Amino acid sequence: MSSLRAKIQDVFNEPACEQNRGKDAKARKEGCSKPLTPGAAAGGCAFDGAKIVLQPITDVAHLIHAPLACEGNSWDNRGAASSGPTLWRTSFTTDLTELDVVMGQGERKLFKAIREIKEAYGPPAIFVYPTCVTALIGDDIEAVCRRAAEKFGLPVVPVNAPGFVGSKNLGNKLAGEALLDHVIGTVEPDDAGPYDINILGEFNLSGEFWLVKPLLDRLGIRVRACIPGDARYFDIACAHRARAAMMVCSTALINLARKMEQRWDIRFFEGSFYGITDTSEALRQISQLLVKKGADPEILGRTEALIAEEEAIAWKKLAAYRPRLEGKRVLLNTGGVKSWSVVHALMEIGIEIVGTSVKKSTVEDKERIKQILKDDNHIFEQMAPRELYAMLSEHKADIMLSGGRTQFIALKAKTPWLDINQERQHPYAGYDGMVELVRQIDLAIHNPIWRQVREPAPWDCQPAVREELPSTKSETATLHVVQEFAGTTAGDFGGC
Repeated sequence: MSSLRAKIQDVFNEPACEQNRGKDAKARKEGCSKPLTPGAAAGGCAFDGAKIVLQPITDVAHLIHAPLACEGNSWDNRGAASSGPTLWRTSFTTDLTELDVVMGQGERKLFKAIREIKEAYGPPAIFVYPTCVTALIGDDIEAVCRRAAEKFGLPVVPVNAPGFVGSKNLGNKLAGEALLDHVIGTVEPDDAGPYDINILGEFNLSGEFWLVKPLLDRLGIRVRACIPGDARYFDIACAHRARAAMMVCSTALINLARKMEQRWDIRFFEGSFYGITDTSEALRQISQLLVKKGADPEILGRTEALIAEEEAIAWKKLAAYRPRLEGKRVLLNTGGVKSWSVVHALMEIGIEIVGTSVKKSTVEDKERIKQILKDDNHIFEQMAPRELYAMLSEHKADIMLSGGRTQFIALKAKTPWLDINQERQHPYAGYDGMVELVRQIDLAIHNPIWRQVREPAPWDCQPAVREELPSTKSETATLHVVQEFAGTTAGDFGGC
């Protein structure tokens, strides 16, 4: 536990974070977690955050050393996609019981589970995750992993991020530390070249990185490792031989990018593949970093030619949507890199941003938003569900883009909604992804269902009485009533 405590303090003291550098020594030790509001959900724990970062490594067996519910609550918690291996989709857990805890059988059971996975699946590596229970009872995960690695001849990586140590974001960073300590740099590639790069903090949600990788392939740029989206263990182990890196989500893995730069001189920049302008700028910066590291300068000209070609195609496709979407108002309730990258992307086609959240956004993210919107009134840290509902029900926005957690607020307000968080079903990265995002927004806003659901329901309206019904309760009177309502139109209802 002492080594874990030291690791946490090291992660809290992040020199690459401007907000962290602005704190005094005491405040820096407290990290970035905020005090919880009584009755509010705390969000994911550190274990959940570590699992989010590492599970998309697709050919690795992810073993949870804990009671069964820990794995059940964290399995497949993001919509990452794989182009090959499916082992990451299989749940492995030691299923620790009360008896195992009382009798001290945790470490023995963990060693046995590692052996069974090795014999049944033969993965290139096994990642072992302790959780609150196994950390509290003192199971020595690192010792068991070392012994198993020696015995079975494969890497067994301890991911020391039990849930109680902190927030999901802290777990993201502890996962990056595990890669640095046990994976990256452990294999020397025999094909390293001057055009190798790493992409960090890219999760390949809905397979959207597959829309970007062909662009890099056309430039002759090889993605040595995409961490963690659609990654392979061997690629990550060789990631230290890349010449440059792009950081997509600095909130999650800024510590990984900084330490790789310190250890192996892999310079990085933070960019985005959302939107036409940001995608083009990301390609330019990648090429410029490679040239600084010794690549042929001719790649700069090829990059500009590719950008010009792809932008022309994308703008031609988007021209059909501009008349239908120009002036439409969007409320963006997300966070992190999407809080500014999606804003910029939408404004490029004339959509008005009435508000964007900066929850989980870094200081750099917030500065980018201010530069793009040029108005702090459209930026909010967090908006309560009641306020979101009021804004949407008063028709101050034509559509809300957010995660699934707030979709029902929009639906209750009878407002179009589109998922842009990790549960989304469509890829939005790159030039083609931008076209797809605009297409989905257009489909959502102009769906005829919204006009229908905003009309008053027939049972909420009083029918206009055109003649007095007979006082008798005969079959004739009953038939008269049925005919009266059967012939009633929407215009016959009072107040509708």
